[in-house]
Amino acid sequence: MKKLTHTDSSGKAIMVDIGNKKKQDRKARAAGHINLAPSTIKLIIGNNISKGDVFAVARLAGINAAKKTWELIPLCHNISLTSVKVDLATDDNGVSVTSEAGCIDRTGAEMEALTAVSAALLAVYDMCKSVDSSMVINDIHLIEKVKI
Repeated sequence: MKKLTHTDSSGKAIMVDIGNKKKQDRKARAAGHINLAPSTIKLIIGNNISKGDVFAVARLAGINAAKKTWELIPLCHNISLTSVKVDLATDDNGVSVTSEAGCIDRTGAEMEALTAVSAALLAVYDMCKSVDSSMVINDIHLIEKVKI
């Protein structure tokens, strides 16, 4: 069996020491989706959700969440993000969210990209919950992570 990287000799969870790794330019992209009723999609497109601009709020929620990933996920390092981008688009079944997080650091930004997508989708859910009880968040996944 492979040695676990996030446990000490007695099996307790620890944060990995990345102090000896060199800083590199890194990027990660993630995506996810929320299924919505057709009537909800029309309300979003027309900017007629009573709480306001769904895409603006979700975009900011995603960016903010990426910046706080290290506070939300116990073993994540506090990395130096250089960029976070969150894009939203309607489709026939709901809203798709993609994110890209960049950093120059000793570890990657994949958790930040995934957290951005998750928070953006949760914000869409919150913005639309008064008009749609059938919403389902799904398919949150990492598209890619790269060292440049």
